[in-house]
Amino acid sequence: MSKRMAGVFALACTGLFVVACGSSQQVDGLPVEGDAQGAPVIEVLSNRSDLISGGDALVELRLPDGAAVQDLRVSLNGADISAAFARRANGRVLGRVEGLRVGENMLSARLGGAASSHTIRNYPNEGPIFSRPEIKRIRCQDGAVDMACNQPPVYTFLYRPTAPLQDGVGDALGGETPVVQLGVELQPYDPANPPDDVAMTTTQTGETVPFIVRQELGYQDRDQYKILTLFNPNAPWEPWAPQPQWNGKMLVTHGGNCGARYTPGNAPLDDYSGTFGDVPLIEPSYVYALGKGYAVISTALANTGHNCDVALNAESIMMAKERFVEQYGPLRYTIGTGCSGGSIAQATIANAYPGLYQGLLTMCAYPDSLSAGLQFLDLHLMRLYFEDPSRWAPGVVWNPATWGPVEGHLTHVNAVVADEGLFKAATAVTGTCVGDDSYHPQDNPTGQRCGIIEWSPHIFGQRTPDVWQATEQQVGYGFTGIPLGNTGVQYGLNALRAGLITPAMFVDLNVKVGGLDVDIQPVAERIRADHPAVDNAYRSGMINMANNLDTVAIINFVGPDPGIAHDSVHAWWVRWRIEREHGSARNHVMWAGPVPLLGDLTYVYDGLDAMDRWLAAVEADGSDLPLADKLSVNRPGDVQDSCALADGQRLLGQECIDLLQPLYAYGTPRTVAGDTDTADNFDCVLKPLDRSDDYGLVPFTDDQWAQLEAVFGDGVCDYRAPGRGKQRTVSWLSYVDAHGRVIVGGAPLPPPPAQSATGTQAGAFVYPVRDR
Repeated sequence: MSKRMAGVFALACTGLFVVACGSSQQVDGLPVEGDAQGAPVIEVLSNRSDLISGGDALVELRLPDGAAVQDLRVSLNGADISAAFARRANGRVLGRVEGLRVGENMLSARLGGAASSHTIRNYPNEGPIFSRPEIKRIRCQDGAVDMACNQPPVYTFLYRPTAPLQDGVGDALGGETPVVQLGVELQPYDPANPPDDVAMTTTQTGETVPFIVRQELGYQDRDQYKILTLFNPNAPWEPWAPQPQWNGKMLVTHGGNCGARYTPGNAPLDDYSGTFGDVPLIEPSYVYALGKGYAVISTALANTGHNCDVALNAESIMMAKERFVEQYGPLRYTIGTGCSGGSIAQATIANAYPGLYQGLLTMCAYPDSLSAGLQFLDLHLMRLYFEDPSRWAPGVVWNPATWGPVEGHLTHVNAVVADEGLFKAATAVTGTCVGDDSYHPQDNPTGQRCGIIEWSPHIFGQRTPDVWQATEQQVGYGFTGIPLGNTGVQYGLNALRAGLITPAMFVDLNVKVGGLDVDIQPVAERIRADHPAVDNAYRSGMINMANNLDTVAIINFVGPDPGIAHDSVHAWWVRWRIEREHGSARNHVMWAGPVPLLGDLTYVYDGLDAMDRWLAAVEADGSDLPLADKLSVNRPGDVQDSCALADGQRLLGQECIDLLQPLYAYGTPRTVAGDTDTADNFDCVLKPLDRSDDYGLVPFTDDQWAQLEAVFGDGVCDYRAPGRGKQRTVSWLSYVDAHGRVIVGGAPLPPPPAQSATGTQAGAFVYPVRDR
C-alpha cells in the first residue's frame, strides 16, 4: 500500500467516505420512468443502464402494434436524436445512442401524446465503473492518446491458410482432431492484395465463407481488449444487421497465473496462455470457434496473470461485452474457456458477478487464486524447513519420501514448482512494479508495495494498528491486510496418526515451520490471518464459496496430476463446494482423460460443442423454472461425467469420476492436517491443545508436549467449525462510490434497472438476486 492510498483508507475508516467494510450498504439505483399507455417501451440492450460506458448504448424501442415509426420522436438530454432509430430489417426498432455525457442522461421517446423515459448512467471509457478508484498506470501503451490509456480501436484482418498437414502429423494426432501444420497460425490478410490460400469454413448458420477474420483491438478500463469475428471485408456489419456467418454466440478466452501489472498488457487468446503456452500442431479452440461462427473476445484485465482482482476481471468483461453488443449485435449466450488462471477468472467472475458467462469450460482448474495461495504458503514454509537439514533437531531425520505425506502430495516437486513458479512472484512486495517509487522496507518504506495482495487494498482493507510491524509503525499506517495465516495448524497430523512420521518429527516441524511477516519474509512465530481481510476475501468472491455457481453450466476437463502445482484436486474443490452450497453439483460436469491436467487435447473442441448444445436447450426453455433448474433439466443426456477410454470412446457416468478421484486428486498440507476437503477455512477456529486427542500410537514425551504447548498456546485448529470470517460471496459488489471514492470491502449494487441488459444474453437466462 502506498502512503497516498493509506490516507484514503484512513479517511474511509473515520466515516468521511462511503464505506462498507463487510456491510450491505447499497449504491443508489437509477429510475426508469413509468410508461404512459401507448408510449414506446425503452430497452437498453447493451448493458445495465446504470453501468453503461464509453458514451454509447444500443437501444430498442418497442412500439404499440400498428404504430408508425415516422411518428416516433426520441431525445437525449433534450436534443432530438430520432434519426438514430429506424425499423430495421429484422422488424425491430433499434438505434445506437451516441454522445452520452459522463453521469446521468435522460433518454425520452414520444409517440403522439404518450411518452416514456429511461435514465442512463454513463461512465468514461477508461473506467472505473465498480471495480476500484482509478487504476494506477505508470505508463500507457504506445499509441495512447491521453494519460488514461485511451486509444481508438484498430482493425486488422487475418485468415486461416489452407496449408496441408505435414506427412504423418494427422495420423499421429487422430484424424478428426483439428490440427494445423507446424508454425501455421492465423496470418495477416490484406483485402487489397488477398492471398490465394484462404481456407473455407461452414458455420453453424449454414454459411460457407472464406476463413477471414477481422480483429478489433482497442482499450477500455485503461487496458487492452480484442474482438474477433469471421468477417467479409466487402460487406457492412451493423448491430441490427450482423453478417450472416455469426451465430449470435461468444467465446471468451483468458490467461494463466496470478499477478498484478501497472502497465497495460495484452489480451490473450490461446487455450493455455500464461500456463504453458499453445500446443504445437494443435489448433487453439478460439480458431475452432471462429470457424463455427462464434465471436471471440479477450481482455488483458481478465487475464489473472496480469490482474488478479475479481472485480476488475469482471468489469473488463462487462465493458467488452457491452462494446460488442453496441457494435456487432445482441448476444444469445457467452462461454468462457481457459486453463489455470483462466479457470480462476471464469469461476470467480461467475460466482461474484453472475450473468457475465452462461457456460464455463475449465481445465488445469482452480476455484480461485487465494485457496491455492493458502496451500502454496504452507508449501513455501515447509520448503524452508525440509530443504535445510541444519534446522532439524538432533536425532530428527526427514527422508524426502516422508515429505509428501505431510505436504499432501506424492512428490516434493509439486511444492518446488508451486513456490518457485507461482507463490514467490505473486506475493513479493518488493521489486520494480512501479519503477523508482516501488516499496523497499529500508530505502522507500512509503513506496507502492508490489504483489497481488497490495494490488487489491480496496478488497482486503488495511491492517489494524494492533498488528502493525516495525515498518508500519515507522510510516504511521497499516499495509494491506493479508488473508493468509497458519495459526493452530498441526502440520503432518494425519501422517503422525498413520505412523508415517514420529512424534519427534511432528514436534520439530510444527515448532520450526514458523510463518511470514508483512513483507512475506520468514519469521519464527506462526502468523494469524488479518481481519477484515479474511472476511472481505470471502465476501468479495476472491475466496470462491460457490454460492452462485449453480447458475452457470460448467464442464471441467481433468487429467492426472503431474506434480507441477496444478493439483487435480483443485477441480474437485469446485465440485465439492457446489455440492456443499446447493446439495448437488447437477450443473457441474467432469471429463477425465489420460493427458495430465487437460484430460484430452480434443476436449476443448468437444467441450465447446457440448456446452453449445446445453446452453441452446436452456435458451429454448421459456418456462418460469429457476435458472439452476433449467440448467439441470436441459442438460443433454450425453453431457455428463465421463472418462476417456483407450480407443477414444468415453465411459459415461459419475462412477468413473469417483473411481479416478483418489488416483488423480491428492491433498494439501491442511487437508492432511484435518481440514475439510473443500479447503476453504482460511483462519480456523481454535480449540485447546488436548493430549488425549488422537496423535497415533506412540505417545509424546513430556518435553515434546511442552514444546507443542508453547507453539499452540492459543489452541489448535478445530475444523468441525467454519473458519473465522467465513461467509458467502455477495454478488455484484462495487468498490467505488458515485464520487470516485473507495468503498473498502465493497457495497452491493442494486438489482439491474428494468428493461436493461436484455441484449447481453437470451431471455431464458434470468439470474436471481439472493443477497440483497
